[in-house]
Amino acid sequence: MPLTFTLDPAVTPALRDGILDLWTDVSNAGGAVGFVAPVTREEIRPELVRHFVAMAEGRNRLLVGYDEADEVAATTFFSFNTHRLQRHWLWLHTVMVHPRHQGKGYGRELLAAAADAARTFEGIDAIRLGCRGGHGLERFYASCGYKEVGRVPGAIRVAPGDDRDDITMLLPLG
Repeated sequence: MPLTFTLDPAVTPALRDGILDLWTDVSNAGGAVGFVAPVTREEIRPELVRHFVAMAEGRNRLLVGYDEADEVAATTFFSFNTHRLQRHWLWLHTVMVHPRHQGKGYGRELLAAAADAARTFEGIDAIRLGCRGGHGLERFYASCGYKEVGRVPGAIRVAPGDDRDDITMLLPLG
């Protein structure tokens, strides 16, 4: 069953808790979303609060995918550029699909919904996102239309002796 997407949902305690659970479960399943397992909800909470503050200030927007039980199953944040020469593209951050939904095509649905939403934002011509090497994410994003446009070898230190490439992907919206 496909996800139901909501752009800019009301930030309620249920949404907050749903995103915290999602982010924790994705991280602890090995997902490359800014943390390294094991991680707790309380370790993630300050980062989520930063995203909510940026939303309140108009710098970020949130896209949430709900499953058939109306639970948070997928999310991503849009981050707008403030530099006057880079306002024509935005960043996609924290692209997550719950591990229980892996293999159902929800990642593709999320990226397609994100591209559709971005096309409605005035003056936005492209989406950029960063991903951590070592997971094959760049191949997944490429299969969704993104192109690798940059790579910094060893820029992400997951653990001592475990450095990963920081990969930048771009999706033109035209």
